[in-house]
Amino acid sequence: MIGLTARQIQILKLIVEEYIQTALPVGSENLDKKFNRGVSPATIRNEMVYLTKQGYLTKSHSSSGRLPTAMALKLYVNELMKERELSVTDEVSAKEKVWENRHNINELMSAVARALAQRTHAIGLVMSEDFRIQHSGYANLLNMPEFYDIRVMRDVLNLIEEERTLNEIFRFGNNENPVRIIYGGELGNKNLEPISFVYTDVHTAVGKFYLAVLGSSRFDYPYVVPMMRYFKKLLEEMISG
Repeated sequence: MIGLTARQIQILKLIVEEYIQTALPVGSENLDKKFNRGVSPATIRNEMVYLTKQGYLTKSHSSSGRLPTAMALKLYVNELMKERELSVTDEVSAKEKVWENRHNINELMSAVARALAQRTHAIGLVMSEDFRIQHSGYANLLNMPEFYDIRVMRDVLNLIEEERTLNEIFRFGNNENPVRIIYGGELGNKNLEPISFVYTDVHTAVGKFYLAVLGSSRFDYPYVVPMMRYFKKLLEEMISG
C-alpha cells in the first residue's frame, strides 16, 4: 500500500486519529503510549520524519509535534478507517427529520440542511442545479478551535455565499466514490487549510442536488461518510420514488 511499511501506516493512522480527537499537534511521546509493539520513541520519531518528507505530515509551528496533511487525511478516509454502521435508530431519526417536507422541494432541502448540521455538528449545505442554496448550522463552527481564527471564519462565510465557487468545488473532485471530500488546502487559500467539505450528489426526477457538510478537517469521518451516503439514498428514494 502506497509504499509505506505496516509500522509507518499504523503510526500515520494513530496520528490522524489523535489529531481528529484533540485538534493538537501530535508528538512521538503521545504515540509511544498508544503504540503497543515495543517500538522505541526514537524509532517513532524517525518514522515521523520520514512521513513528513513523504508529504503525509507537516511540522507544527507551535510545538515539536506533527499535523496530518490533506494527503494523510485522504489516505485515512479511503484506505485506513473503518466506517461505523449506522444504527436503525440513526436511520429512522434522520428520516423523521425530513419526511414531512417531502412534498415541497424547498422545504425538504431546508430540512435536509438542518438535519445534516445537527448530525455532523458542522454547517449543512444543499445546493440545486440552479444554485439555490440552503444552509444551516453556522453556530456549530464556534465549537471548533480552527474557527477561532477570524481569517478562517471570514473566508468560510464568504465561500458559502459564493454560489459559483461552491459549484466549482462540488465538481472539483468527481470520481467513482459516492461521498467525496475536498480539503481547504486544495482550494488555493491558506486560510481555508483547516477546513474540509464532505459532499455527495443526489440524482432525482426533479433534478440534481448537492449535499454537503462544511467544517473542520477533523470530521468524525467513520460516521459522517456513511451518514452522507444514507441521506443520498434516502432523498433519491423519496423524490424519485
